[in-house]
Amino acid sequence: MNDRRVEFDFTVEFTNGGGLQGQGFRLDIDGDDIDDAALAGYIVRDLRLLMAGPVRITRKAILAEAHKRIATPEPHLRGIVELSHVVRDGTVTYPGLPAARICDYLGREASRAHYAEGTEFQIARIDMVANTGTYVDCPFHRYADGADLAQMPASAFADLDAVVIDADHRRLRAIDAEHLRGVELRGRAVLVRTGWDVHWESPAYADHHPFLTEAAATWLRDCGVALVGIDSMNIDDTRGKARPVHTILLGADIPIVEHLCNLAALPREGFRFTALPPRFAGVGTFPVRAIATLGGP
Repeated sequence: MNDRRVEFDFTVEFTNGGGLQGQGFRLDIDGDDIDDAALAGYIVRDLRLLMAGPVRITRKAILAEAHKRIATPEPHLRGIVELSHVVRDGTVTYPGLPAARICDYLGREASRAHYAEGTEFQIARIDMVANTGTYVDCPFHRYADGADLAQMPASAFADLDAVVIDADHRRLRAIDAEHLRGVELRGRAVLVRTGWDVHWESPAYADHHPFLTEAAATWLRDCGVALVGIDSMNIDDTRGKARPVHTILLGADIPIVEHLCNLAALPREGFRFTALPPRFAGVGTFPVRAIATLGGP
C-alpha cells in the first residue's frame, strides 16, 4: 500500500472572532508529506469553514493508510470581465520609469516583398520596462532567491476563487487589517477595490494613492490567501522607502497584481480571477491580461 494520510491537531482563528481546535484529524495526501500551509487549506475546505483566518498546525504525523477522499468536480463558470489597463505607445505606469514604445519592426507595406501578392503581415516591436500596465509581481521581484515567472506554477495566477474588498479611496488611504476582517479569505485571490483607477495616466495617479498597511499584509499572509490585487498605483505606501507589503506577501510566495481596473464591475464574490504572465526566466514582474470569470445559470 502506497497511500499516505496525515493525522494532526490544529487551531483556527476566525476573521469575525472566535476560534476552533481539533485533535486527531486525518486527511488523504498526495506524496509522502505535506507542509503546514497546504494542510491548512485542506482543513478549511474539508470542514467548509467560513471566515477562517490563521490556521496553526500543532502536531502532525504521516500514516500509511488507504485514501478515503472522493473528488468532486468544479462547477462550470462563464462570462468575462476585463480588469487590466490598455498599454499604448507612450504609456507611463510608474513615475520615473520609461514609457512604453510600440512601433513596427516589419510594417505591412514592407512585408509585401516577402510574400505572395495580396499577402501582408505586421510584426510589432515593443520596448518597455516590466513594470508597465497591469502587472504581476512574483517572489523574484523582491528576493534574489525567490521564484521567477518561469518557476511559478500557472495555478498561482489562473482560475482562482476570488473576493473583492471595498476600500473606497474617498474614505480611506491606509487599508489596515481591520478592513479585511469578517471576510472569507483563505485560498482566494483578494482584490482590493479602491476606485483609484479613475486617475490612470493622469498626474494624480501617483499622488497619495491608497495602499495596504504592514498589518494588513501580515493578516492576509496568515489567512493563507492565494494572491492579492489592487487597483492603485502601488500596494505599498510609496511615501517612504520601505516596502513591507511586498516583503511580507512575496516572502510567502503570494503574488501581487497592481494597477488593476474596472473592479467596480465585479460582485463581492462568486467569480474567479486570472492574471497570467509569460514564462520569462530571471524576471520577477511582467504585464498581464487580468480577467474575472463570472458564474452563469
